[in-house]
Amino acid sequence: MKTLLKTAAMCCMAVAVVPALAQVKMTREQMMFYTSDWKGDRFPDGRPKIADSLLERAMSVSIEDVWDYLRGKGYNCQFEAGWQSLHPDKPFAGRALTAQYMPLRPDMERPILAEGKAEGRVSGNNSWPINELQIGDVYVADGFSKIIEGTLIGSNLGSGIAAHSHVGFVFDAGIRDAEENREIENLNGLYRAYDPSAWKDMILTAINAPVRIGRATVLPGDLVLAKKDGVIFIPAILASEAIASAEFTNLEDAFNFELNRSGKNGGEFEGGWTAKKYDALAAWISEHPDKLKMTHAEFDAILAKRKPRH
Repeated sequence: MKTLLKTAAMCCMAVAVVPALAQVKMTREQMMFYTSDWKGDRFPDGRPKIADSLLERAMSVSIEDVWDYLRGKGYNCQFEAGWQSLHPDKPFAGRALTAQYMPLRPDMERPILAEGKAEGRVSGNNSWPINELQIGDVYVADGFSKIIEGTLIGSNLGSGIAAHSHVGFVFDAGIRDAEENREIENLNGLYRAYDPSAWKDMILTAINAPVRIGRATVLPGDLVLAKKDGVIFIPAILASEAIASAEFTNLEDAFNFELNRSGKNGGEFEGGWTAKKYDALAAWISEHPDKLKMTHAEFDAILAKRKPRH
């Protein structure tokens, strides 16, 4: 009996000294669970790593064309509007690094701050996600639409976002120091409203967890495309196809506009895409190869899918 008691006591001591898994930042295993369909490159923490070239191409397509593609795949909850912007006429795109904030509860705050201290995190916990950002990221935060005393950043944290990501942020919350943030190089952002107050009675509860931004669901690693009129969150697993599809639609529109201007479209102002018209599009692309952002093989593959067989 004494031996059994001694063994049990040693087991309890062993459990006591084993550090608990991080509760705020998602583990690699959790990230893999939510993004299991992604087969491409990943960051060391498990977040999907969309190619830089795709981020650049994304800024040339319209939200509507991406939206149409995603709806066709059953992704109906990926867009949100109603933003203010640091630079409304400058689109930006990047990989989502997500964060979730909730109204403050002291009994929840204590273990979160203790965990942050044990992990060597410094400053307010609204700065913790910024330290996780990589070049090409967009800091996407669910701040439950709080504006007064819901300002997740001022200009100091704004400069931190710029230094770490070279892109910007999308906040379902407020910001302060908007005037100074507009002057920071490599920083753009969408936010609900400006307020001069500092953030208060909020607590960071998750980094790189699934979050809700208005009517959209966002996973870490999503391709974020932000423009003057709104933002769309493109699942990493669909990003390459979505951008190529939107680029193809853009080419269709450009060709159709030219036909409208020249009076060669008759009354088919919106298209009337027959096999013959698609053949004419292909010939037009051959004459203007500089218009292709995708490869010619990608163009041919999408053309074959869209071209009527009869």
